[in-house]
Amino acid sequence: MSRADANTLKIFAGRHSVGLAQKVCDHLELPLGLASTEQFPDGELLVKLDEDVRGRDCFVVLSTHDPVNVNLMELLIYLDCLRRASAQRITAVIPYFGYARQDRKDEGRTPITAKLVANLIATAGAHRVLALDLHAAQIQGFFDIPVDHLSAAPVLLDHFQSIRAELNDLVLVSPDIGNVKVANAYSQVLSADIAIIDKRRKSGSEVAVAHLIGNVKNRTVLMVDDMIATGGTMVEASRLVRDLGATRVLAAATHGVLCGLAPQRLAEAPIDRFVITNTIPADHRLDLLKPKLLELCVSRLLGDAIHRIHHNQSVSALFRASGGTKR
Repeated sequence: MSRADANTLKIFAGRHSVGLAQKVCDHLELPLGLASTEQFPDGELLVKLDEDVRGRDCFVVLSTHDPVNVNLMELLIYLDCLRRASAQRITAVIPYFGYARQDRKDEGRTPITAKLVANLIATAGAHRVLALDLHAAQIQGFFDIPVDHLSAAPVLLDHFQSIRAELNDLVLVSPDIGNVKVANAYSQVLSADIAIIDKRRKSGSEVAVAHLIGNVKNRTVLMVDDMIATGGTMVEASRLVRDLGATRVLAAATHGVLCGLAPQRLAEAPIDRFVITNTIPADHRLDLLKPKLLELCVSRLLGDAIHRIHHNQSVSALFRASGGTKR
């Protein structure tokens, strides 16, 4: 980055995304923006900028993970604060977009909360959004402002290509029908076969696996998804492929949501290695998974996208490097 960039480009971070934002700044050779978020005894938040942003190109890195509503509110206040401080352009960098699974009415008298959140972000003052592996690609259309939708596939693929020799006879297994496009893209890059699991969801936390289309006997299985939330899909899928003769099972996901009993379920599942990225900061809940958990960093990917956006360059080159998005 040039001295001019340091004067015009400012990157700020929410309280729970400081680690990732600092790595993005390190990659771009920029200091992290000076700001603070204070929480009052009654739970209200106050964001205060400690440096001038008038006429600057500002980015706020903040994942809206658990506590979802607290992080979302902090993001909205950050955007409003930057707008009222006369920032020239404001980009909400949302590595993990909460409420993404509420993207449609799948039964009567329910909301489409992902659309509501999109409206709130635009109203708060964002001029554009930079997101990573949205649960449903159509969420881009919920925004009335530009959205750059990145995939973490280049980061994950770099890792698996580096260990491709030890994966031997590899088969990519799509844990559900909606993820076939992504699994197929990974299989082409890694020169592997593909198999598909026919999944039936009983509830928000319970999944029933019907059968598998393809062959996994005496092979290494790699399952890739956009997120691991309750762990139900990955656990049942791993049991199925093991029952069908898989010798080794690896699971990868961009977002390690891992809520509720997910860490315990996954620790007990017949999965040899979990690979996630740092879109959501790891905490003590993941201690159970540490012996077989690998966390990859997406700071370079986000940093390159921020650099291109700041210089009004095309971000599509980063899209072409991806393995596609879900649905």
